[in-house]
Amino acid sequence: MAIKKSDISGLQIEPLKQGRITLRMIGNTPLYFNSYSSKAQRDLLLGSAKKTAAEKKEIKHDPEHEFRESVYTQVTGETLLCFPAPGVKGAMATAALETPGVTKSSVNRLIFLPQEKINIWGRPFMKMDVVRSADVAKTPDIRTRAFLPRWCAEIEIAYVMPSLSVHSVISLLRNAGIVVGIGDFRQEKGRGSFGSFSVAGVDDMGDLQSDWDSITLEGREVQVEAMKNPVPANNKTSSLLQRVMEERERRTGAAEPDKAVKSGGSRRGKAVEAAEAVEAE
Repeated sequence: MAIKKSDISGLQIEPLKQGRITLRMIGNTPLYFNSYSSKAQRDLLLGSAKKTAAEKKEIKHDPEHEFRESVYTQVTGETLLCFPAPGVKGAMATAALETPGVTKSSVNRLIFLPQEKINIWGRPFMKMDVVRSADVAKTPDIRTRAFLPRWCAEIEIAYVMPSLSVHSVISLLRNAGIVVGIGDFRQEKGRGSFGSFSVAGVDDMGDLQSDWDSITLEGREVQVEAMKNPVPANNKTSSLLQRVMEERERRTGAAEPDKAVKSGGSRRGKAVEAAEAVEAE
C-alpha cells in the first residue's frame, strides 16, 4: 500500500542509527580477577551446607584452587582469560556520573556491547592478600586471586547515533579507565587503584603500540601454563604459600603433589589436570 503525501505531513520522526567502533584498553595499573568461585555459586544456588568432621580438619584455604577459580575463562579464542563485557559497560555508565553532558541511564540505553566476553592478554600470577569480610565484625581473612601486573584487551562498542558520537564513546571509555577501572580492588571502590587503563583506537595506537605488541605475546599458551603452574606475585604470597605447604606436610606426612606450586622449580601433578579442566569450562 502506497503512503500518501498527506499521511506524512505531520510530525517527522527520524530513525536512530547505530555505529560501531573497536577500541583497545591497555592497563595502567595491575588487574585483579574477581570471578565467583564454583563453591560460592553453589552456595548461592543451594545454600551453604554444614562441614563434615573430615572437612573441619582440612586447611581452611586451598590457594592453588582459589587462584584458578578467581578467573574468567573461555574454551576458544586468542586468550584463555577473558572478562565479562557488561563489566566494561558498567564502568562506562559509572564514569558518566563524572562526565558533564551525559547521564548514567542514557549510557545504559545508548551503548551496546555485542561481545559477551572480551579477551584479556597478560600473564596471571598468584597473589594472596589480607581482606576484611562483609560481616558486621569485618573479620579478616586471606583471599587468593589471579593478578596481572600488565594486561590489555580489545572491545567492540555499538552506540546510538546521533545521540552519541565516536568522540563521545571514546571519551566515556577513557573516563571509565581513569575513575572506575575493572576487576577487584579497582579505582571505583575508593581504597584500591587497580584495573585502570588507557584507551586507543586500533589504527591510532601512538605511544601505546609497543606496550600492546609486548603484552599480546602473553596469550593463550602463556596463560594456560601460568594456570597450570602458579607463580607467587610477591614475597608475601610466596611466604604464605610456603606456610600452607608446610602445614599440609605436617598433617599428611608429605606435601601433596597435586597442590604443589611452581616456585623456582617446576612441580607438576594433578595441578596440570586442574588447569586443563579450567580451560575446558
